[in-house]
Amino acid sequence: MTIDEIRQKITGPEYDFLRTNPHLGDNIVFLCLGGSYAYGTNIEGSDIDIRGVALNSREEILLGKDFEQVVDVTTDTTIYSARKMLKLLSQNNPNTIEMLGLNKDQIIYISSVWEMVLFNKDVFLSRKIINSFGGYANQQLRRLDSKSARNVGQGNIEEYIKSSLRHAEEEISTHYPSIDDIKIYTDVAVSEDMERELFIDLSVNHYPLRSLATRLGEYNTIIRDYAKASHRNTNAIAHNKLGKHMMHLVRLYHMCFDILEKGKIITYRSEDHDELMAIRNGVYLNEDSSVKPEFYDLVDLLEQRLHQDMETTTLPKDVDMDKVDDLLIKINRWVLSSKV
Repeated sequence: MTIDEIRQKITGPEYDFLRTNPHLGDNIVFLCLGGSYAYGTNIEGSDIDIRGVALNSREEILLGKDFEQVVDVTTDTTIYSARKMLKLLSQNNPNTIEMLGLNKDQIIYISSVWEMVLFNKDVFLSRKIINSFGGYANQQLRRLDSKSARNVGQGNIEEYIKSSLRHAEEEISTHYPSIDDIKIYTDVAVSEDMERELFIDLSVNHYPLRSLATRLGEYNTIIRDYAKASHRNTNAIAHNKLGKHMMHLVRLYHMCFDILEKGKIITYRSEDHDELMAIRNGVYLNEDSSVKPEFYDLVDLLEQRLHQDMETTTLPKDVDMDKVDDLLIKINRWVLSSKV
């Protein structure tokens, strides 16, 4: 569908909530395409995902309240509040960062107040991208067929888990008391049914026990996700979605590289289009829908490039929250001066 056809589609009754929901209506300042239509990887029959932003009301601003987001599952639509959107952007959340890098023909509607945000989108770029995009990429990796993963060796799976843990560690560390020296690595297995396994070295004194238990529980959740991969991917294979998961994994890396190396958010993947579509269409899948070892070789190369970018990127370590707050102040002042 073209953008004009999509604009016409959302005037239909299934999208009436955009006009009748008390948080939306005239408060909407941004509507855009999401998902495959945003990445340029859509095919015939692809779902239309709508994303957007709505201003907080005068009452919400004055009372410090926030509706956060409105989600309509039937139409795959998510509209964030302006406050929630800026928070997610500050966290370098991939699902929202990509909304700042769309082509004009992927934007359904934009107001002048949100054009101000897009003009200042560089404010949100930081080294946090490494862990946020890397973490999402590893979530996609964990969705792949566990049987195929074993084809490249049980030790390799431990390495993939280690990579997931490494990406998660920075975020985990912001929620718990710090541990000065913590090392997660793989070595020759102690367990009889494994060739290699994960180990952890850490030294703590006078550390809150509940915090330590919860922190280790975060690691366990990531490890457990791999054990669940087989069940998830049986469903993915049945619905021909495994190639789609693989494609999104590679897309996330390429978007991250553009941000780290060029300081640019490029959501529509024209340069990578042929590669991504080949992956989606099964170039790395065997006849039994298992993943070819060559795909994991590709992921290893992408991970190596990410490590190099970690050392060379000129992005700041963190987002300048004073600048983000200034944007929110300008948005809220606009609401308070424009709305009765």
